[in-house]
Amino acid sequence: DVILLDNMEPAQLRAAVELIDGRALAEASGGVNLETVRGLAEAGVDLISVGALTHSAPSLDIGLDFVWEPGDGR
Repeated sequence: DVILLDNMEPAQLRAAVELIDGRALAEASGGVNLETVRGLAEAGVDLISVGALTHSAPSLDIGLDFVWEPGDGR
């Protein structure tokens, strides 16, 4: 089992990890970046989710054009 602890400060995470007391994995999420990840890890959680990998990644505009040539058997 995993309990998701979302948008909590490190002190709140530490308290939650103590309450969970190993009965489930504790996962931190929300506001995770290079500046905050150490504090989240030091709070004692088992897992850290980084949503910014998908929702804040730059997009890449790719197009694909099919060209049909008359007489090519299609």
